Amino acid sequence: MDLSAITVLGVDRPGTIAEVTAVLAGCGANVEDSAMTLLGGHVAMMLLVSGRLPPASAFPGVAVTVTGVESRRDAGRDPDGLGYVLTLHGPDRPGIISAVSAVLAGAGGDITGMTSRLCGRLYVLIADVRLPEAVDVAELMCRLAAVGADLGSEITFRPAEPDVL
Repeated sequence: MDLSAITVLGVDRPGTIAEVTAVLAGCGANVEDSAMTLLGGHVAMMLLVSGRLPPASAFPGVAVTVTGVESRRDAGRDPDGLGYVLTLHGPDRPGIISAVSAVLAGAGGDITGMTSRLCGRLYVLIADVRLPEAVDVAELMCRLAAVGADLGSEITFRPAEPDVL
């Protein structure tokens, strides 16, 4: 199976992951493994992708991109937002990350960390999510459950445990 490594660096905001993965899903590409995190107010994504890729103009064919950026650490962010952990287990198929992240972005949720793994035919996704305090979490959970059902996957969404140092 042919895999492509794609790296993406962009300003953090709700919807960035949804937009990038929608382009991939739209081409029929499948994100098999991924690591996504926040670095200095920017989202850094590393993706191993199988299938057709978008045109080179959408994703330049370079392994590493070095760009000077100004720090945006916590710029415009709600430090009092609510932390949650989302997990998904189900069959692999294109568009899983796109569908889930679109629901979160629609609620103003920000994915602050995400990993996904393809384990045989099982796709596992774990995401740390920050929600604005005003979000109706029960309604969001219903929307996530509907997306999970459409994907044939089980999604759980629970409050994050506070870090104790």
